[in-house]
Amino acid sequence: MKAMIIKEIGSTDVFQLSEKPKPVARPGHMVVEVKATSVNPIDMMLRSIELPWSKNLPEVLHGDVAGIITEVGAGVTNFNVGDEVYGMAGGINGVDGALAEFMLVDARLMAQKPKTLTMKQAAALPLVAITSYEALVDKMNVKPGDNVLIHGTTGGVGHIAVQLAKVLGANVTSTYSPAHEALAKTVGADNLVDYTTESVSDYVQKYTNGAGFDKVFDPVAGDNIEKSFEAARFNGHVTTTLPIADPLQVALKSLSFHSVLMLIPLYHGINHASHGRILTEIAELVDAGKITPIIDESDFSIWDVAKAHDLLASGKAVGKITLTV
Repeated sequence: MKAMIIKEIGSTDVFQLSEKPKPVARPGHMVVEVKATSVNPIDMMLRSIELPWSKNLPEVLHGDVAGIITEVGAGVTNFNVGDEVYGMAGGINGVDGALAEFMLVDARLMAQKPKTLTMKQAAALPLVAITSYEALVDKMNVKPGDNVLIHGTTGGVGHIAVQLAKVLGANVTSTYSPAHEALAKTVGADNLVDYTTESVSDYVQKYTNGAGFDKVFDPVAGDNIEKSFEAARFNGHVTTTLPIADPLQVALKSLSFHSVLMLIPLYHGINHASHGRILTEIAELVDAGKITPIIDESDFSIWDVAKAHDLLASGKAVGKITLTV
């Protein structure tokens, strides 16, 4: 089969077209004919910089995949050849990813693809949907009536998190960039905050009567995390996706602080079934019309992966960048 591989960490020039043996199903696994994948920041990081996971970097990157099962290994009973599936199943920890014509996947990480989505649309969902679910459901237990703040309305994680929070019955306030105002209005937040013009104290007063938000999800992180701590109420919850430098505000406001790293099952080999379960629930919500991925207008094949990485790095993409075979 054809595949885009890397032999070293570096710029997008490290991608090279190569021939690799087509994978063969083994117990608990399936072979998927890749139809689409998407670019996540972790894919760019794995390609370009040394990370804790770099010591066992596979040749083929990209974890998100949507495709058709061509072979099923022993012990797999809930999938069949010909099923259309999606998942986040490789591209890290020595497991080849989706930048190839075929991909070997652990069946527990996969789910039936949402019937109402194309392969291109479905490939945009796994990492961001699992991250959003783990943050809102598993970590913060968002419930009907919760006053929730989500940063990055139109971001890859943010736009799914807003929609999921609404499904959970929360009252959602979300920050956005004025450059994406029109798109932000379509995502479904109850209240939108232009983070370039409104201070934290302003929107905390406006939308919580000064008390602060019950639960804050911050997939932007970095310097933005201080805004999340400021916006949370005393004894509230804050969840982010990246490390924080200073936990002082967590202590001073008696916050419950949570970190989400959806790569843990892939790296440490635990809780694989949780990913398949979450993606099955997400597919049901998608097919019910409650969650819709935002897809960038770019049109790349997996053989154009270098251009796709460059576009994500430019900051000009609007929605998830997807690649098809």
